[in-house]
Amino acid sequence: MSDKNIWDSFRDGQKYMAEWPVRKELAAMFPENRVIRATQFAIKVMPAIAVISVLMQMAFNNQSGLPQAMIIALFALSLPLQGLWWLGKRRDTQLPPALAGWYRELHEKIVSEGGAMQPVKNRPRYKELAQTLNRAFKQLDKSSLERWF
Repeated sequence: MSDKNIWDSFRDGQKYMAEWPVRKELAAMFPENRVIRATQFAIKVMPAIAVISVLMQMAFNNQSGLPQAMIIALFALSLPLQGLWWLGKRRDTQLPPALAGWYRELHEKIVSEGGAMQPVKNRPRYKELAQTLNRAFKQLDKSSLERWF
């Protein structure tokens, strides 16, 4: 895990955004929903804010404000990267024992209902939890999920 570079973390963050089920049932338990929505918003909006902050100084011929505008632009551009980095690190983080037990219970429930799943992991990470939650929301009915949500 320590041999990964920052670009791998960004890529993992993008994968995790696609893997994690953004559902209201999970919002109270996990920060992923908020981070994913904020990162998606930042990816759409922050490049425009960065460009506007620099162009406004240039349009009004304010050369003394240009360095501050460049710093604001760099900060705005770094926000989506911060979200992707956090999500990438979170994806590879091992689950705490309580969540690992919950992951195993959910995995067993999906398999007992006839769902095809990869074998349960001994030391699951958040990416396995995301995949299992996705499968649970797709395959299990609401009455089966009521126990957990």
